[in-house]
Amino acid sequence: MSTAIIGFGSIGHALAKAFARKGIEVSVATTRDPESFASEAAAIGPTIRATTLEEAIKADVIFLAVRFEQHEDVGKALPSWQGKTIVDVTNVYGVPPEQLVDLPSSAFVAKSFRGARLVKGFNHLIAATLATDPVVESGHRVVFLSSDDEDAIEPVAALAKQLGFAPVNLGKLSEGGALVHARGRTWGRLIFQDLFKKEP
Repeated sequence: MSTAIIGFGSIGHALAKAFARKGIEVSVATTRDPESFASEAAAIGPTIRATTLEEAIKADVIFLAVRFEQHEDVGKALPSWQGKTIVDVTNVYGVPPEQLVDLPSSAFVAKSFRGARLVKGFNHLIAATLATDPVVESGHRVVFLSSDDEDAIEPVAALAKQLGFAPVNLGKLSEGGALVHARGRTWGRLIFQDLFKKEP
C-alpha cells in the first residue's frame, strides 16, 4: 500500500516525521516544484520523498494536509478518485457553517474527491504534538478516526498502529466524527485532547 502526504506545512512536516520515525516510505507533495522543498524532506529522513502532485496522487492512501480552502484545487487533480483513500487532516475553524451547506466539514471535503473513501483523522492534535513520538511510558497517543464508509477506517487504523498511534474509531462523520470537527468558531470537544491508550 503506497502512501502520500499532500501539503508540507506544519502538519505535513509532523506527519512526515511520524513516517520517518518508523522508517516507512511516504511521498510528500505540494503545488510547488518538489526541488523547492526536497532538502526539507530529506532532512526529515531517508524514507521521505519529495515529489510532484501528479505523482503523489497515484498513492493508495493520501493524507490531505493542505489548508481547507485548498482542498478543492487538489480534488481537481483527478477526474475520479475511485480506489483511493483520502485521510482528511484539514480543520475549518472560522469557516461559516452555511458555507459547508450544513454538512460535517469532511463530508463537504469528500464532494471534491469523487469516488474516494474518506476518513477524518490525525487532525485533532497540534502539529508540535503530532510530530513527537506517540509511544510513551503510559502507552500510545490516540488518534481519532471517523468515516461514513466503515471499511475505509480499517486500513487507516492499521497504518496508524504502524506509526505508533492508538486509533479510536468514532463512527460516522455526523455522529462521533463531529467531536473532532470545527463548526463556525466552535471546536469539537475532542480537538486538542492529547490522550494515551495504555497497553493491555
